[in-house]
Amino acid sequence: MFTRRLPTLLPLTLVTIVLIGGSISPAAAHDDCDDRGNKVERFVTLPKPGPGFPEGIAADADGNIYVATFDFTQTNNLYVFRRDGRLKTTIPLPGAAPLGLAFSAAGDLYVADFGTGNVLKFVPPFTSSSTPAATFHVCDGAGSACALNAITFDAAGSLYVSDSFGGKVSKIVLPAGAVSTFLSHEMLKPGSHGFPPFGANGLAFNAAGTHLFIANTADDRILKFEVATGKLTTFAESVNGADGIAFDHHGRLWVAANQADEVVALNSRGRVVERRGSFKGIDHDGAVKGLLFPASLVISRADIYVTNLALPLTPAEGDEPEEDVTTFTVSRIELD
Repeated sequence: MFTRRLPTLLPLTLVTIVLIGGSISPAAAHDDCDDRGNKVERFVTLPKPGPGFPEGIAADADGNIYVATFDFTQTNNLYVFRRDGRLKTTIPLPGAAPLGLAFSAAGDLYVADFGTGNVLKFVPPFTSSSTPAATFHVCDGAGSACALNAITFDAAGSLYVSDSFGGKVSKIVLPAGAVSTFLSHEMLKPGSHGFPPFGANGLAFNAAGTHLFIANTADDRILKFEVATGKLTTFAESVNGADGIAFDHHGRLWVAANQADEVVALNSRGRVVERRGSFKGIDHDGAVKGLLFPASLVISRADIYVTNLALPLTPAEGDEPEEDVTTFTVSRIELD
């Protein structure tokens, strides 16, 4: 039965935690403005029937958008959408609970599997029959108090993946796949009272590659790690539910604030200089108007694409608008 609550996956105090081929027509255009007048457009509606709760997102060099579902009631899918919003292909991910997605410079797609503690590699061309070309084992997954979440790459092509429960960032040297702990720190853990109960989450290197920025969702912080010195400091405070992060071409760091239902841009001092999006209610078709629990974002072709995870987190009934979402969407926001 679909209870709209994630099962308990590990002994922590967590409240949460038909293939469609060819091309279909995108959802009818639906635009909303946030409280500041910025347009938030529904980019795509996830197919029905099928899994919900879109979380991970990535874009390839051609501007195609890749969206992974984080559903514990049925097999998750990786959807590939064209730039016009039409569904290009659907890749089933049996047995996986995918979170972070990221492309390497070579055009291979890497997927962090929250459930198994593996990073999965997919190589193009991507089709409905695609399966992982390689699997890199980082930890034993959510049942072992390890939760792989976001992925990023450095200039040398090595992969980095966050562990939201263990408070770590692991490094995978490609192509061989040697795995090591890049960073482990108490500041990366969720703590006993944080909410949502995820620590180290979104990852992004600055353009120079000198600093790795890390979102800690539970304590609403963006952390900054200086690679040369190994110094970890707080870059920004009070970003409510800091989740996925990405730098734009201006050097601003965009953050999905999943508990504020917005995305914010931080300047080089960690100050909020832009806010986009807001929750405007549930539409007649059961979809979000605006943003609701924006979990991950990607910047492609001067637009920000944001997944509306819309995941209920509390055990109470009737206290969260996420409970009323029956149609799952990805939003698009103009960057400039």
